[in-house]
Amino acid sequence: MAMINRSWAEVDLDALRENLAWIRDRVGPEVKVLTVVKADAYGHGLKQIAALLMQSGTDIFGVANLAEARAIRSVGQGWPILMLGACLPGEVADAVHDEVMPTISTAEEAQWFSRAAMRQRRLVRVHLAVDTGMGRLGVTPAGAADLADQIRSLPGVKLEGMFTHFASSEDDADFTQTQAEQFQQALAAVRVRGIQVPLVHASNSGALLHERDVLFNVVRPGLLVYGIVPPGTRRSTLTLPDRLRPALSWKTSVSLVKTVPRGVSLSYGRTYTTTRSLRVATATVGYGDGYSRMGSNRAQVLIGGNRCRILGRVTMDQMLVDVSRSPEAKPGDEAVLIGQQGDDAITVTELATWFGTIPWEVLTGINHRVPRIYRGGTAA
Repeated sequence: MAMINRSWAEVDLDALRENLAWIRDRVGPEVKVLTVVKADAYGHGLKQIAALLMQSGTDIFGVANLAEARAIRSVGQGWPILMLGACLPGEVADAVHDEVMPTISTAEEAQWFSRAAMRQRRLVRVHLAVDTGMGRLGVTPAGAADLADQIRSLPGVKLEGMFTHFASSEDDADFTQTQAEQFQQALAAVRVRGIQVPLVHASNSGALLHERDVLFNVVRPGLLVYGIVPPGTRRSTLTLPDRLRPALSWKTSVSLVKTVPRGVSLSYGRTYTTTRSLRVATATVGYGDGYSRMGSNRAQVLIGGNRCRILGRVTMDQMLVDVSRSPEAKPGDEAVLIGQQGDDAITVTELATWFGTIPWEVLTGINHRVPRIYRGGTAA
C-alpha cells in the first residue's frame, strides 16, 4: 500500500539547471562557479542536487563539513570541494585523505595540514581566507601576504585559492566596497611576493547582483542557485529573467474541515478566539516539520487558490487555517506553504517575513520528516 505524504517538498530540477545557466551567463565563460551546497543543499537534498549540478556544469562545490563532502563524493568523483569553515584539529587527517580543500586562517592550521599531507604522502590544496569584516574566519588583510609566504614554504601544501566573505552585500554598499578594496589590497600584496593564486573569490549571491567589479575568477552563489533573490535594502539594476525561479515548493494536506461558531478559542494557549462563525481546516504540518511557531496567527497558506490565514498557535504536527474564503475545501486537499497555487504564490521570502527570519533559515529548517520529491531533470 502506497504511503501518503502529510507534508512534502517538491524540487524542480529544471529550475535549478536554468538558474545555474543564468549565473554562468551573468559571469561569463572565464569565471568558475563554486556552488554552495551546505546544509543539505539549502534544504533541497544534497545528493540529488549535487548530481544535477554535476550534469549542469558546476566547477567547484562549497560545503560546511566533511560529511557533506563525502556525500558529494558518493555521487560522483573528480569535482573540487572547498570546506568553507575551519577544520577542527581532529578532522585534518580526514580532510587530507578525502582530498577536500580546507580553509586556512592561521599559520598553525597550515602546519597541521602540512604534517598530515607529508604523513599521507599527498598534496593538500588550501584556500586562504581574508577577514575583511565578517569576523568568523580569516587572516587580517595586512597579514595575508605573510601567511601566504608561510604556506608557500610548507611541504605538502599548495595555495590553491584566496577569498573573503561579504557581510552585508544585500544592504550596505559602502561597507561592501570597503571589504572589496581591503581584499584587493591583500591580494595585490600576495602577488607582489611572486605568489600565484589560481582561484580568487568573493562574490556571494548578493554581490553577484550588486557588485559588478569584484567577480575575480570564481563566484560563490548560494541562494541564487535555488532561484531566490537575497532580500535586502539594495535594489539591483540587473533585470532578472523569468528563468531564474525558485526550485522548491512546500506543501501539506487538509485532514479535516469543520464550522466553528463565534466565541471559540483555538489551539494551545487560546491565543485566537473566533469573532464570527468560520470554516476551519486542520493542516497536517507543524513545527515538527520545520514550520515555525512564529507563523502562528500571522502566516498564510494557499488552499483552493486562496490565501487562508493560520489561526492560533502552530503545533508540532498540525495547524488550523481559516478556509472561509475557500468554501469547497475538503479533507485531502493540497495546501501550499511555499509555492504557487492557481494565480497566487507564497514565496520563501514572504514566509520568512512572517517568521521574523531569513529565507536561508526557512529552507534549511524544513527537516527530514518532509520528503523531497524531484520533478524534471535527472536526479540521483
